[in-house]
Order: sequence, then C-alpha cells, then structure tokens
Amino acid sequence: MAERGLLGPTAADDPPPADEFANFFAGRTRYPRYKSRTGRQSAEYTRSGFRYRDGRLLLAKMEAPLAFVWSWPEVDPAAIDPSTVTVSRDPCGRWYVSFAVDAAVPDRLAAAGAVVAVDLGVTDFAVTSDGDKIPNPRHLARRERNLARYQRRQARKTRGSSNHVKAKAKIARAHRKVRAARTDFLHKTSTRLVRDHDVIVIEDLAVANMIRNRRLAKAISDCGWGAFRRMLAYKTARYGRHLVVVDRWLPSSKTCSACGHVLTQLALGTRTWQCPSCGTRHDRDVNAAKNILAAGLAVSACGGDVRHSRSVQVQSPVKQEPQPVKVGIPRL
Repeated sequence: MAERGLLGPTAADDPPPADEFANFFAGRTRYPRYKSRTGRQSAEYTRSGFRYRDGRLLLAKMEAPLAFVWSWPEVDPAAIDPSTVTVSRDPCGRWYVSFAVDAAVPDRLAAAGAVVAVDLGVTDFAVTSDGDKIPNPRHLARRERNLARYQRRQARKTRGSSNHVKAKAKIARAHRKVRAARTDFLHKTSTRLVRDHDVIVIEDLAVANMIRNRRLAKAISDCGWGAFRRMLAYKTARYGRHLVVVDRWLPSSKTCSACGHVLTQLALGTRTWQCPSCGTRHDRDVNAAKNILAAGLAVSACGGDVRHSRSVQVQSPVKQEPQPVKVGIPRL
C-alpha cells in the first residue's frame, strides 16, 4: 500500500547519468528509454537512501527534513514504517512523495445476497441487470471548451519561452482535474457495486480495439472502462466478492432475454426493440445486462469460458448439456 503526500518546493531535477549507453552495450541494462524533461519525473529511495522518524522524512544528501502535506487523515504518519519512498513530479509541476508500507488485509464484507451484471456504454456509463442506469458524467466533454482555449493560448506563445511553459502547465493542470474527477467517479461506482453484490458479471470488452474507431475514440476513452474493470478486479478479490467476465462475442444486445431469440442485425442507434418471437419489448442496455448475467452465472457454475455461435446456447469447455438463457434474472 502506498501512502501519498503533496510535497512543497524542492530542488531541480538531477541530470541523467552519462553512461546509459555504455551499460547497454556492456549487457548490464536494457536499451535506454527516452524520458521527457517536461513529463513525469520520479526517483525511488530504498531503506538505505532515506530516514523516516516520527513523521519526518530525510532523504539521502539532504541536511533538512523534507516538508510534505499528509493526505491520509485517518492514518498517523508517525506510526508507519515505509520500506521505499518515491518522489515524483507530474507534468503540471506538482511534487509528490509516496510511501510503500505493509498494510493489514481488510476484513471481508458480509454476504449481500445479490448478484448483478453490468453493461458498459457511452450514453449511460453502466446499466445493471436490475434496471438501474448510471449516467455518464463525461468529464472530458464538459471541460473540452476550456482545454481548447488553453491550447490556443499556448499555440500563440513562443516555444521555449516562459509564457509557453506557463501555458503548458495550465493545460496539464486542466487535464489533471479531468483525470482526478474521472478516477473519483470510477472508485465510488465500483465500491458501491462491490459493497452491495456478492457476484458481479461484466463483459470482456476489447477497449484497445474499440478506440480505433475515430468517431467514438474520445468518448470511449473518457469513460475509463479499462480502469473500471481493474478496480472491480482488485476490490472483489480484496473483500471476498466474485467477478465473472464473459466472452466479448456474446450477442447480449440482440438476444431476447425472455425467449432467447437472436436478431440477425441490430443497429447501434436502436435503443429499444421488440422481440419478433415473443413480442417482449426490450431496452437495449437492460436486456444486454440480463443476458450477461445469465451467461456469467453459467460460467461460474461450469468453471469455464463462454463461446457463442448464432444460437443462444452457452457452451462450456466441460462436457455438459448446453444451458439456454433463462427468463428474467437468475438467482444464486
């Protein structure tokens, strides 16, 4: 676990070592990686490179303790025993110090007696199999006009000048605010799902492939689906919940969750549709979440992956009879 504090003013960056290529050609290190001077700068100190006593941090070759602002009010800074200390600077010029400490394993949550499937989207960030819709906050889209204005101001500055550096730092601060707001939203949403449900089923989305669509790349990147899945993965493992990931080729949107009929085609702009077989009218996202839940419970019961053909039958790697999608929401 890393404890993090905001640093006060500090010295300038040290120049990089001059023998990086010599070490590479000698076979001692990998090929040197270019690090931008204006990007994130960091330095890691092991136990022999720092001294931490009573909440005061003294780094190597420093005569005075390093002043920092503690960011964890519920933790006493004098009570921790860090194993490593990392000092870093983000592109907008803020300095941080991170402490790596051994933390106790949190207690597992009590059984909630509920399961849920989550269908991620752009219009709504997430739609659950219970019918709940979590709106997409669109953090980047809401600040896009300000970012564009800051970038136009930077373009009018002379490269290398002090005004150009100030304008670039202002753009970096705007991006940091967007990133912080998105991370806060993802943490709150994932924590609420993990706290209220024993089993969470999601779809294995190929986000890296989806952002190749130039029309949807910015909107998909603004959602943060990859970070959301990683948060669900470590939080379910930490608190004793279960995360089930179903195959990305599951025809969840165009499969009727009532009778199992599969449409041959369903346009992306079609948000509601009526099943031609049983006449049930579906909300596209809620119907997809119900199908994801049914497939995820079949995976957890069989212990394997899900592969779908044009039928709605779920094939398991073990030799069992295929399980069709059931009506409604399955129960534990």
